[in-house]
Amino acid sequence: MLIIPIKEGENIDRALKRYKRKFDKTGTKRALNARKQFTKPSVEHRAQIQKAQYIQRLRDQENI
Repeated sequence: MLIIPIKEGENIDRALKRYKRKFDKTGTKRALNARKQFTKPSVEHRAQIQKAQYIQRLRDQENI
């Protein structure tokens, strides 16, 4: 459970924005969506490989 302490005189919109940011950082929604349907291990593995290739490509472009 996320706890967002509201400071004295703080705008509720600002506190809500802090809550949303903290919620996104925890990855709760991402994990919930991942559990909604089954993905085959081969598909997960392929996605990991594609992500690693993408990151490697970005690093290679940085070093050029």
